[in-house]
Amino acid sequence: MIQNPILPGFNPDPSIVRVGDDYYIATSTFEWYPGVQIHHSRDLVNWRLLSRPLTRASQLNMLGAPDSCGVWAPCLTYADGLFWLIYTDVKRYGRTSTGGATGSASLRDFHNYLVTSPAIDGPWSDPVYLNSSGFDPSLFHDADGRKYLLNQLWDHRPGGNRFNGIVAQEYSVAEGRLVGRRTNIFPGTAHGLTEAPHLYQRDGYYYLLTAEGGTGWHHGVTMARSRDLLGPYELHPDVTILTSRQRPDAALQRAGHADLVETPDGQTYMVYLCGRPLRNRGTCTLGRETAIQPMAWGDDGWLRTADGSAMPALQAPAPALPEHRFAPAPVREDFDGAVLPIDFQWLRSPWPDELFSLEARPGHLRLHGRESLGSTFRQALVARRQQSHCFSAATVVDFAPEHYQQQAGLVCYYNAAKFHYLYITHDDTVGRHLRVMSSLPNHVQTDAFTLPVPLPASGPVELRVEVDEERLLFGWRAADDGPDAAWQWLPQQFDASILSDEANAPGQPNFTGAFVGMACQDMSGARLHADFDWFAYRGRAYCADAKALPSPA
Repeated sequence: MIQNPILPGFNPDPSIVRVGDDYYIATSTFEWYPGVQIHHSRDLVNWRLLSRPLTRASQLNMLGAPDSCGVWAPCLTYADGLFWLIYTDVKRYGRTSTGGATGSASLRDFHNYLVTSPAIDGPWSDPVYLNSSGFDPSLFHDADGRKYLLNQLWDHRPGGNRFNGIVAQEYSVAEGRLVGRRTNIFPGTAHGLTEAPHLYQRDGYYYLLTAEGGTGWHHGVTMARSRDLLGPYELHPDVTILTSRQRPDAALQRAGHADLVETPDGQTYMVYLCGRPLRNRGTCTLGRETAIQPMAWGDDGWLRTADGSAMPALQAPAPALPEHRFAPAPVREDFDGAVLPIDFQWLRSPWPDELFSLEARPGHLRLHGRESLGSTFRQALVARRQQSHCFSAATVVDFAPEHYQQQAGLVCYYNAAKFHYLYITHDDTVGRHLRVMSSLPNHVQTDAFTLPVPLPASGPVELRVEVDEERLLFGWRAADDGPDAAWQWLPQQFDASILSDEANAPGQPNFTGAFVGMACQDMSGARLHADFDWFAYRGRAYCADAKALPSPA
């Protein structure tokens, strides 16, 4: 059986392709660097994170990009002996029309690019610029060898439809650019917010898959078909072929933004994004994740879920493929290599040497103190996805701050407006100490601080976090006291549910997910560093008394 989601934690907007016996899914990374996550499977059940292709400034530079901008909705295809990867680099999202928001909601900047590679793990080419007319681009390889770019068309004009349908335009490989006229091939349905186009050929038809209803609770997958690529397109008799809209009982919510793949024996599977809300709060701290389930083509030539329910499935039948498991990811990373472990990312910058080093102090991750937590430019924050509603994480940091503008520690982070940060700092009154800063998007007081906790004047400190759904607890101990030393727990219980898409100041975009990791700031500009010896993360079941759990390390 397939257990959904197959890609837990922040992994939205899946695009899937099969090449021989291998399956690959590309997902969005937004402001996190490197850009695009590519996962690999051979049985559609077991998956591993394989690579991130956008690794250099010529391909992606997100310095200054607002939260939830950056890389949206990649499309991964294979043709002519090459992998083709299309992606959007969003530079401005603007404020939405949510009540209470201000600013120019209509003005947004989306730039669409193409990179190619003969191998899935690269090297990937420098990008070809395509257009900036909208987002969610995808590349369709027609049977006659011609190629077409599809994307959502953005309309900023007052009183109109912001999501102004799906457009198609031919792409010339020889010229490296779009050619001919742009055609609006599908205006969308009454559900609105039409996006995420993917096109397929089958039995003399072009089948168009789109997402509608917005990427929240009303999300769904719409299908249409035409004998001609440029339309007109007729709607599926059911219009929506998969959704959890109006189904609060569904374990997987927000289902939509889908793509199709066929197994060697011709069975069709659909990948799609979904969200798993916290039971007590209804917020998705894990962001938008990726699920998969079998589909069936009917005698009428239309696609439906295999059980006919149009519902996302928490468990789904696996295809008749040999099982192919991968080694589990390590719980603890000791930073002994010259390359950052693949589960970790940083924010926006294509120049990681400005932010961190694995060579300055061998066996440690050194973070160079840079700008404040939440900066959209050079922020020394290295973190990994939260992939379970309940988890334990810990690290040890060697840090000798001289004043209050220097900070380093363990952070549970969603974006600049949503985090809980357990950090070490210094001031003349308390000396070296520990405290928590929380950024609370839906509170009257948006910045909250705990009272300082005095620390030994020097020496490494172990920091720890335990999260059980909406409950978040921080603890610490002096590393020199040894692995059997008692943990000191902060008395406060913090609200992990703010680290979600739904916890939100009015109008702000929220499309990512919760991370946990390490951070260092030096707002004086002196760039004092902090050294992290290891980092451990373990997803687990709910624990009523998380303080009694052993350290994940």
